[in-house]
Amino acid sequence: MHTKAKSSAIKHGSPFSRAVIWILLIVVAIIQIFPLVWLLDFSLASSTEMFTNGLLIIPEKFRFDNYVKAFVDGNFLWYLKNSFLINVLAVVIVVLVSFMAAFAITRMHWKMSGLVKMILLMGMMIPIHATLLPNYKIYSTINMTDTMWSLLIPYVAFSMPQALFLMTGFLESIPKSLEEAAVIDGCGIFRVVFGIDMPMMKPSIATVSIMTFLNNWNEFMMASTYLSSDKWKTLPFSVLEFTGEYSSNYAAQFAVMALTAAPAVIVYIILNKQITKGVALGAVKG
Repeated sequence: MHTKAKSSAIKHGSPFSRAVIWILLIVVAIIQIFPLVWLLDFSLASSTEMFTNGLLIIPEKFRFDNYVKAFVDGNFLWYLKNSFLINVLAVVIVVLVSFMAAFAITRMHWKMSGLVKMILLMGMMIPIHATLLPNYKIYSTINMTDTMWSLLIPYVAFSMPQALFLMTGFLESIPKSLEEAAVIDGCGIFRVVFGIDMPMMKPSIATVSIMTFLNNWNEFMMASTYLSSDKWKTLPFSVLEFTGEYSSNYAAQFAVMALTAAPAVIVYIILNKQITKGVALGAVKG
């Protein structure tokens, strides 16, 4: 009787618990999405309408000219090109180096492999901005400030630990017998690495690429410290310079912020399943 009563309680309690979980998830989703909705809403209004009551407003007329002004006067295309160039290069370097480092640690037998892996993974505990002043001193000494490398080096360095963690976890799940069979058939080390292992690690590589891109896309502190001319300034500078030029036009400022955030939001919306899948596979298989 006690067992039956307990089973009945679980059955009756399960829908309630699921409902509570769904309500909590919906609340969290609304909290997370609301800033984007608020940003888009205010970017389509006029500056005078922003001082009305309420968190959101219904514009009398949708002001798409705010986006035109932000796109033209915010030097948007130039900064967008710099951001894409620097971030794509960072992604390529991080993927190649982390993949080769993961192969060296998991497949090659040498005494210090465990220690090297631990040291590299410890980089996840160091905030990127903790190295702001030391890096600036080094760059100033070797005349590397205001160059693409002044951003590319720290972006790659601080993306490596997380990438290595995912790569090693995934690579350890690949049977070594596949590589041994390839060696018996006459494959060299490069054929084994890039012809057998790399194609099997596509989910992990995709996840590392997306996360590296998103983590560095909106970085501004280092860019504002190391860059002084417009040659290599990235997209967040569009917001800063536009805010100074149109200090009283709040609607246009919201428009340029929406344009700046749009590429990262679009990438995440399109590829969020790939991110979740890659992280889950790396965690489970690792």
